[in-house]
Amino acid sequence: MTRIATIPLQQAQAAGIARATDKLNDVINQLSSGKKSPDLAGLGSDAVRSLSTRNMLARQEAQGKAASQLGTTLSLYATNIGAIDASATSLRTTLLTAVGNGDGTAAQGAIVSAFQQIRNALNASDGEVSLFAGSQTQGTPFKPVTLADTVGATTATAFADDGVRASARVGDAIDLTYGVSARELGGDLLQAFRTLAEAGDIGTTLTAAQKTAMTSAADQIQKALAGVRSIDGENGRKQALLESLGTRAAERSTLLKGVIVDAEDADYAQLSTELDQQQQVLKASYSVFSQVSKLSLTDYIR
Repeated sequence: MTRIATIPLQQAQAAGIARATDKLNDVINQLSSGKKSPDLAGLGSDAVRSLSTRNMLARQEAQGKAASQLGTTLSLYATNIGAIDASATSLRTTLLTAVGNGDGTAAQGAIVSAFQQIRNALNASDGEVSLFAGSQTQGTPFKPVTLADTVGATTATAFADDGVRASARVGDAIDLTYGVSARELGGDLLQAFRTLAEAGDIGTTLTAAQKTAMTSAADQIQKALAGVRSIDGENGRKQALLESLGTRAAERSTLLKGVIVDAEDADYAQLSTELDQQQQVLKASYSVFSQVSKLSLTDYIR
């Protein structure tokens, strides 16, 4: 004898409706959030890849930030080294012109001006610490305040930098050592200023001793400029390296972000299709449940 029982069937249909509703809600949540899952646990096998990629991206961005900050420092180096070069070159030209013409009218003013410009560059800072002081954080690396202070001065007494260089991780397994000392930049220039200071105030008419001192100072400046330009060239090579690493870092960051997007972000085209399918499934489930709910024993004994 066949038994007719609609309650178990209704319960099965209700469970089916609940599952269809859960799937539909999941699709709607993905559409609203733009993510496949609210957390990594819901990504399944993609969770490990996403987490690993995020770690690599964080490391890449940290290195990129360090490279950017270092790039700013190297640019400040270049600006001040360029100022030293320009001031020293101009002074040398003035000295040789004065000696050649026998007229020192503009010489003393040019010497004092060049000294102050070069002093300012050697003692330049990034807003917090001196650029050319090494690890020293107190005082200024170039100590003479006036041209007269260079009389009898030596590199040991005139400079307070320690020559310590810093290092920064700017790429995977790439540590860049950087730093320029005031002593390296201005040591030979100090000798030129000392020569000029010890020659006394230069007036309109040059003495033989002053001509000799100015010629000697011009030669000392020429020697100093060779060292300054060598330092500038090395700094420029490091800037070029950072620029190259920056381009590579940006490309790699874009690639890593793409991997994360593929692992975590929802596919709107696919979800749109799935939304329609789940809505149809839910409608069908409701329709079947409605029909089952209307069944009674009378439908079977007519």
